[in-house]
Amino acid sequence: MVTLADARRVIAAAEQKAGEIGQPMNIAVADAGGNLVAHVRMDGAWMGSVDISIKKAWTSRAFDIATKDLAPLSQPGKDFFGIHASNDGRVMIFAGGIPLKRDGQVVGAIGVSGGSGKQDHEVAEAGAKAF
Repeated sequence: MVTLADARRVIAAAEQKAGEIGQPMNIAVADAGGNLVAHVRMDGAWMGSVDISIKKAWTSRAFDIATKDLAPLSQPGKDFFGIHASNDGRVMIFAGGIPLKRDGQVVGAIGVSGGSGKQDHEVAEAGAKAF
């Protein structure tokens, strides 16, 4: 289970990292069912990335994989080519989504969007570590 308190702690750590690298981000935390628990749009973060951050969290939970690790598997000729078109286009195949685990079991996910893929993943990692 991911509580609101958990989500706030994850978001606070991710916000801190985003501040350190100087990139405003959208940060979403989802529960075990992929449902949004909390979201923050930092001052100056792109509006278009709100939806992306939420979908990255959902994708990471739906497939229990970091979205950066799903990306190479979804390229032409690979086993999951076209996966991004599934689930009514809800699947995000670029970096920034990371499963949240408790006692080795995936119980939710964080999704971050607003910078480069490397920045998004780095900020998501900081949030996931706080979980």
